[in-house]
Amino acid sequence: MTTTPKRVLIVEDDQHIRELIRLHLGLEGYDCLLADNGKDALALALERPLDLVVLDIMLPGLDGVTVCRSIRRQGLNRSVPILMLTARREESDTVLGLESGADDYLTKPFGVRELVARAAALTRRVRVPLSEDGDSEGRPLSIHGLEIEPARRLVRVRGTPVELTRQEFSLLYLLASHPGIVYTRQRLLALVWRGQTWVTERSVDTLIKRLRRKVETDSSSPQLLLTVWGDGYKFADV
Repeated sequence: MTTTPKRVLIVEDDQHIRELIRLHLGLEGYDCLLADNGKDALALALERPLDLVVLDIMLPGLDGVTVCRSIRRQGLNRSVPILMLTARREESDTVLGLESGADDYLTKPFGVRELVARAAALTRRVRVPLSEDGDSEGRPLSIHGLEIEPARRLVRVRGTPVELTRQEFSLLYLLASHPGIVYTRQRLLALVWRGQTWVTERSVDTLIKRLRRKVETDSSSPQLLLTVWGDGYKFADV
């Protein structure tokens, strides 16, 4: 039985790095599309279904952050995993990439084995966590104006469909299916990122912030995704 190779869009203006990524992801069985600027990358992302985008933050023309935000706003790849590449090490650049909609980041220079591992983790089918014992049979939920259908990975907020990334969906479903239960950042890392040791507690905060923008009436005064100061986060009690 043959399987369709996963398609990855590699966006990198440095030819050597671009070809290095293409070579090693190709050896892993990925079907690689290439772009050396933001404009061409966005055109490809709007016309072809993708399983992963490897996106450099510093690009000629449209920068990576702009491309990432554009992908998240429109087209058939709004939920595609995005791995951001950056040559800068400042925390502000990392946060900017994650807040623009990226699922993970990698700082140059990076090891090829780490890149391949990140790609595999992001393209692996995300199992919606129902419970902490690993039950994957997610039941539909209707709570506080949210309707969540795990089988279709569908979310409606007061009747309006909302597009979420895989990680956003997994985090929302985990919290909403356990209203009032407080989860520490470390526990959320273990359940949603499932052993991806390179992510940090800041990744949880960034994902919560992105989710609030999509499901809260006023993200600055959240009523659903609540911060429990000194502990972590919880979904509003029933």
